[in-house]
Amino acid sequence: METQQWYATLIKPEWAPPAWVFGPVWSVLYTIIAISFGYVFYKIYQGEIPLWVALPFVLNLFFNLIFSPIQFGLQNNLLAAIDIFLVLGTLVWLMFAIFPYAPWVAYVNIPYLVWVCIATTLQCTITYLNW
Repeated sequence: METQQWYATLIKPEWAPPAWVFGPVWSVLYTIIAISFGYVFYKIYQGEIPLWVALPFVLNLFFNLIFSPIQFGLQNNLLAAIDIFLVLGTLVWLMFAIFPYAPWVAYVNIPYLVWVCIATTLQCTITYLNW
């Protein structure tokens, strides 16, 4: 079944954001991610931030990037729910890891954290409603 058709058939909570919201929100968030994560990797390369701090950033990017292929390619709500928890967990981890070195990076990623909390709740609700 085509992705849009499949997603349209899922039972969603009444509070689910309309589909048109996701594009603009992620455009803003990916800009924040690109700037802040890029800064972190640059400072790690310069030796100003320890290498281990990169781990939660790399994992977060990985889990974020595989969400759509899992959710929409595999059409697997359960795996997508597990993945979004990994996105959330690595995001909290990276915010704590970077705070001693560049607090602004943690602060600027608060909108990303808020959105991922909403997305996690939404994904878990969709997974439950369509079990």
